[in-house]
Amino acid sequence: MPQSTLSSTAVLPTSETVTARTPGVSPEGIGDVVDAGRRSGYAHLGERRLPTLGRLAAAARGAAALVGPTLWPARRGHWQPAPRAARRHAGGRLRVTAVVLEPNDLVSGSAPRSARARGMEVLYLVSGRAHLITSAPDGQVRSASELAADRVRVVGAAGGSGRSGHFLVNTGDEVAVVVRVTA
Repeated sequence: MPQSTLSSTAVLPTSETVTARTPGVSPEGIGDVVDAGRRSGYAHLGERRLPTLGRLAAAARGAAALVGPTLWPARRGHWQPAPRAARRHAGGRLRVTAVVLEPNDLVSGSAPRSARARGMEVLYLVSGRAHLITSAPDGQVRSASELAADRVRVVGAAGGSGRSGHFLVNTGDEVAVVVRVTA
């Protein structure tokens, strides 16, 4: 088999000669690139804007600042809509609820909604001390984590049926108030 060798007189192509021979690249003919940013005629391809976790966290902090002791929900141990000022602060399609828990009281987390398969949820501790408990469908505790003051807790999906899911427990000696923002 003959081997070719590079002679000392051979000329290697330079960048000018390479670019001069290659045709210009154009996005024409590539449908996804050309149609990017245009509206589609198909409803199922429409843009659905979901709020970001940062927006949920900001809404929770803002609602917690507006939910003072005079605006705490009167009914204890049940999730209920937050005061109107806190709900207006969140804006958009965010749902703001609050719960007041007596010491050693417990409330179930959000119920699974088939319409909100990709829904997000955050919790913010306004006052007191509380723990978020996650349980398995058989009732065993999977995890227990304390809600820290001035920190937003992102809550994952709690699948299963029966009494499985998330529970919020007041573990302190005073009343605990928690704000929940869902999208």
